[in-house]
Amino acid sequence: MATQADKGAAFVALHAGEPFLIPNPWDVGSARVLEALGFTALATTSSGFAFTLGRRDGGATLDEVALHVHAIADATSIPLSVDLEDGHGDPAAAIRRVAEAGAVGGSIEDWNAEGGTYEISEAADRVAAAAEAARSVGVPFVLTGRADGLLRAEQRDLDDVVARLQAYERAGADCLYAPGLRTVEEIRAVCEAVGKPVNVLARPDLSVDEILAAGAQRISVGGGLTWVAMSALASAATAIRDHGDLSVLGGRSPVLDDALRER
Repeated sequence: MATQADKGAAFVALHAGEPFLIPNPWDVGSARVLEALGFTALATTSSGFAFTLGRRDGGATLDEVALHVHAIADATSIPLSVDLEDGHGDPAAAIRRVAEAGAVGGSIEDWNAEGGTYEISEAADRVAAAAEAARSVGVPFVLTGRADGLLRAEQRDLDDVVARLQAYERAGADCLYAPGLRTVEEIRAVCEAVGKPVNVLARPDLSVDEILAAGAQRISVGGGLTWVAMSALASAATAIRDHGDLSVLGGRSPVLDDALRER
């Protein structure tokens, strides 16, 4: 198994090398599957993890997130970044907490728990505090500054999002992320406006090649894989309930067996 320092160094190197995919597991089993499939890094999903607890996005506590991170980091040998939402009240403390649990990356967003956006100066100060904490954890740690306006605000304002990402870059973020970019043109505009690697949230109407050609360094899927898996579960269970069709239970991918082997 790789050490946390090894994972951190590998994660830093990924951001300086060729663009990469960073899928989002929702539990240890899905993390092991994604590692077995050959992905080089993972990122948690706040919505997917909250779902495993029977809650909506934002419903997990930092204590629960830390236990989740420890379980995945301990079970896998590739870098793990953490969706820390708005920092659970204290971005610096949240960074230190998940680093102690084995993470080598984390994101801090500017959408607060009350359902609004932090003012840009306050949001940048929060990223700066997180960056200072990230530099003090004793292993390489990639901090992502995240602007959520395109995903959550009532009015889309790309100029505001770009200004925020530029502020988070100045505040010390190593990677920048604006979920909700819809087009190649929007992705390119963001990537050209900043000097740090950009994470882009995957969209079903854009290909990996299109996103990477627009300048993205990494592509994540958020809770997307969670909902694909849960949709398959619901469809199969509905077929069993309504039609007595047990054929939906046939077959299992060899990758699942690989993921369950003793490490």
